[in-house]
Amino acid sequence: MQLEELKLITASNLINLRTGAGLTQAELGAMLNYSDKTISKWERAEAIPDAFVLKQIGDIFGVTVDNLLTSHDEWKPIPTEEPETEQVLYSTDRIIAISIIGVWTLALTAFVALWLANIIMWQVFVMALPVSILVYMILICAFHRRRHLQYVIAAFVLSLFVAGYLLSYPKYNPWQVFLIAIPAEVIVFLSCNLRMPKKALKIRGSTIRREKKNNG
Repeated sequence: MQLEELKLITASNLINLRTGAGLTQAELGAMLNYSDKTISKWERAEAIPDAFVLKQIGDIFGVTVDNLLTSHDEWKPIPTEEPETEQVLYSTDRIIAISIIGVWTLALTAFVALWLANIIMWQVFVMALPVSILVYMILICAFHRRRHLQYVIAAFVLSLFVAGYLLSYPKYNPWQVFLIAIPAEVIVFLSCNLRMPKKALKIRGSTIRREKKNNG
């Protein structure tokens, strides 16, 4: 199969899957961390996504990469989506921002309510820190924006230690808990990188085959 034919097939399947799901080019682009212009190039068969992006697209629409690369109908180009592209492009970012601001607004509301009752409790802001990071982590997973997920998880784990320390201070000064935070952060980064890259797998596989051949 020629590359140009493969581009046409992929473009047709991508158009059908995206429109069938009711997504705009900008919304799909936000899920993949690409611009709507890049999605448009794919759908006009001017370019083709790489293997990693094809796997992401397959996960979004619940199909296999082979399904994306197999012809199902005749390719028909569609016009580039120009109207309201910029407005839609930032919708997921705004949802995330509103959600996090909402967490801190609730914390501020609780603080003011207690203040009016002559109770000063700054600890509500301490508790809002891990909660806001947790909300952010959930939303980026929901919107398929997991590129920096390991750093967000690490920040969440560290915020738990910071919150625990600040809630205990000044009655106690449990700085020793941060000694536990160090191996905990290492575990997070190692756990998020368990998968061996495909390139490394190919090299390892070729090495094993070469060793078997030499031993045989």
